[in-house]
Amino acid sequence: MKRVVIALALLLAPLIASAESDAPAAAAASAKLDPFTGADPAAGASKAAVCYACHGPGGNGGVNPAWPKLAGQHSSYIYEQLSAFKCGTLPADQRTAAKCSDVRVNAIMAGQVANLSDDDMRALGAYFATQKPVPGLGDKATAALGDKLYRAGDASRGLPACAACHGPSGAGNSAAQFPRVSGQNTIYVATELKDYRTCAANNFQNCDRGGVGKAQMMSTVASKLTDAEIDALAAYLTGLN
Repeated sequence: MKRVVIALALLLAPLIASAESDAPAAAAASAKLDPFTGADPAAGASKAAVCYACHGPGGNGGVNPAWPKLAGQHSSYIYEQLSAFKCGTLPADQRTAAKCSDVRVNAIMAGQVANLSDDDMRALGAYFATQKPVPGLGDKATAALGDKLYRAGDASRGLPACAACHGPSGAGNSAAQFPRVSGQNTIYVATELKDYRTCAANNFQNCDRGGVGKAQMMSTVASKLTDAEIDALAAYLTGLN
């Protein structure tokens, strides 16, 4: 009996040793994967070059201030937005089957996402999330108003503080898919907030921004903002780091 046990031990020893040696490698590979999209940022790096044409090297903008910076943005948020643009390329009768939770229609982005697979979009989100965002320059003239609205809101109008969702430093919340807003391009933020406001005015119908799901919350918030307040907030966020 002892001989059988010893023989089995000798046979199993290489297998156990192999499993133990593979464990660190498996753990290292898993550690590289983005926790929210499950994708490897390196896979997204090879697909991101075409994005630089509009969003700048590493996603730090600089091409057109009306287009967003992507560097440091949460992977889950980028994936969600790319999926919405992808759904915007589908006929309306195919969107349910494609499990579209949001739809964004944009002529430029439609051409970019048309050939992206779900894995591609996850990888791009993972890649841009690893890129270090370059700080922007805010507008000192409107800094006080922007700071007040961002940190305290206006209770008299039922206007919540932006920091409640996007955090005190504007870093957002990846798990909740609340995007990073710090350092973002001023013109882009102002345009988005005005689009959200228009959506609320249209009773959340035919909206490019804020028509469905939790995005309706942004439309409701933006509906309480004046043009001057939107401009102040947008400029403030550019300088928030």
